[in-house]
Amino acid sequence: MEKRVLILCTGNSCRSIIAEALINSKLKGITCDSSGVKASGRVNPNAKKILEDKGIWKESYYSKNIDKVIDNTYDLVVTVCDNANETCPMFPNANKVIHIGFEDPDGKGFDAFVDTYNEIEEVLLPKVIDALE
Repeated sequence: MEKRVLILCTGNSCRSIIAEALINSKLKGITCDSSGVKASGRVNPNAKKILEDKGIWKESYYSKNIDKVIDNTYDLVVTVCDNANETCPMFPNANKVIHIGFEDPDGKGFDAFVDTYNEIEEVLLPKVIDALE
């Protein structure tokens, strides 16, 4: 049975989009969405570039507000920034909510996005697997 995960951030432009793409491409049997508590409405160009470079970018990835996903059923909700963790609304259809914080690469050079990608892959993916067991 396929598991559903939501990655929640503030702007839904960098970390949560990267995490969504990584989970969808690397974790079998798991479908992931992302959203922001105050979505920016745009995907950061460097976040898109790192995902394109890794071959996991999809045109269906976009910055969306939490109201687009609040009524979906999720096995796991993961907040990836402190603001989203502090302002995370109640998800009536989520089995579990965890926080795994990452520094925001927005406004920094491309290398910061490479570092964020690597950190999310190394830290977040194993924790998602553990949380869903």
